[in-house]
Amino acid sequence: MTSCHVFEDPIKKVAIFGGTHGNELTGVFLVKHWLENGAEIQRTGIEVKPFITNPRAVKNCTRYIDCDLNRVFDPENLGKKMSEDLPYEVRRAQEINHLFGPKDSEDSCDVIFDLHNTTSNMGCTLILEDSRNDFLIQMFHYIQTSLAPLPCYVYLIDHPSLKYATTRSIAKYPVGIEVGPQPQGILRADILNQMRKIIKHALDFIYNFNKGKEFPPCTIEVYKIMEKVDYPRNENGEITAIIHPDLQDQDWKPLHPGDPVFITLDGETIPLGGDWTVYPVFINEAAYYEKKEAFAKTTKLTLTAKRLCSSLH
Repeated sequence: MTSCHVFEDPIKKVAIFGGTHGNELTGVFLVKHWLENGAEIQRTGIEVKPFITNPRAVKNCTRYIDCDLNRVFDPENLGKKMSEDLPYEVRRAQEINHLFGPKDSEDSCDVIFDLHNTTSNMGCTLILEDSRNDFLIQMFHYIQTSLAPLPCYVYLIDHPSLKYATTRSIAKYPVGIEVGPQPQGILRADILNQMRKIIKHALDFIYNFNKGKEFPPCTIEVYKIMEKVDYPRNENGEITAIIHPDLQDQDWKPLHPGDPVFITLDGETIPLGGDWTVYPVFINEAAYYEKKEAFAKTTKLTLTAKRLCSSLH
């Protein structure tokens, strides 16, 4: 008999976060709508809570107030003594951890969907934090199948030094959702509709799992982060070359050694070094200029999940 990944309890608590970054408006707009009228996200037997994570940043239509909320859900920041002297986002992280956590505890929220936009040409992207999580691999496979023929990529951030302490990481099953390209501070109907469909299919998957539906073994293609690449800079730290036109908007496409990556104002092309093909993502992302990241190199992998069925089966 094929091995089966059995869960003792069905999924009961789900949260949908919007506004982790206050200028990524699709999640903000959808969550505010669902707070007023949440009929489309309700599923029998599941408590689904839409939630604005960074209301002050949303009000100001800025990424954050003091620091990036999507990077401070680590034990050090969550364990700091609450004080008005703490950065706003650290205080907010502690509040969110109290409401939906505590992180790494049995009481934490089962699933958190964290809604983001990117200015990069990444289309529909699901962010996976753990390559061994059969439940999420099965969910992502279900979402991809349901969205087809619309592509939906999986970005794996399971890396010893490049993984970061996300807002959603307080859940047992954290799901990042990135849809783009969309400039900061605006809304696009096509991007909104794609994100809305992702949430619909994800909630349908959880509902079907809870009902005892069996999901056969599956495989998904993922793009695992390997390295972040900065722009060329001078001795003063100023950017001296920009993304080459041949690379712009080519997220998820193979980039070979010798291919153009950057170009200077004098017309000098800077090619990709190394000996192997990579798959760039977050190319020329607006929010990552401050993080000194021109794009991230990924490698393509295949992940397999066991047959999945709940304890109700």
